Amino acid sequence: MNDRAPAPGGLALVEALVNTLDIESGADSLDTADGRAAFGLAERDVPAARELREALRGACLAHAGHRSPGRSPAALDRLLAGAPLYVSVAEDGTAALRPASPDGPLVSRIAEAIAAAAADGTWERLKACEAEDCHWAYYDRSPAGRSRWCSMAVCGARAKMRTYRARRTATG
Repeated sequence: MNDRAPAPGGLALVEALVNTLDIESGADSLDTADGRAAFGLAERDVPAARELREALRGACLAHAGHRSPGRSPAALDRLLAGAPLYVSVAEDGTAALRPASPDGPLVSRIAEAIAAAAADGTWERLKACEAEDCHWAYYDRSPAGRSRWCSMAVCGARAKMRTYRARRTATG
């Protein structure tokens, strides 16, 4: 959907999960065995993964300055509260949150990724496209951190054309 490089580190997992749903076409890769396998999900795990995906989309929209009804960052907070994690301390004394088991639930792996990204200052750069028919997740690498669309060539161009046409109609 977009022409951007994947998000860095663990945020790539978050971005990939959010982007399992193509809002414009309605295609959901979690409906396929391959799509579920990419996240280590069984078919019974899909409803919870979808709930997590939409809560993450809400946070990504909030990062971009957009609010979306039914997608509150508070929902993500509630879901992450149940993630089994522990604090791991390395030989050099650095600490990090880790899933309670390496093959732990998706929510634990997502919580680990968010905690690491929040610690290194990259979490807020994971955003969702402003376009209502898109909301694709992307990592904003712009210097000012003000990107609005997943792709300037598609969503950005459509938005600019709509603005142009509205302005011409209003003056014409």
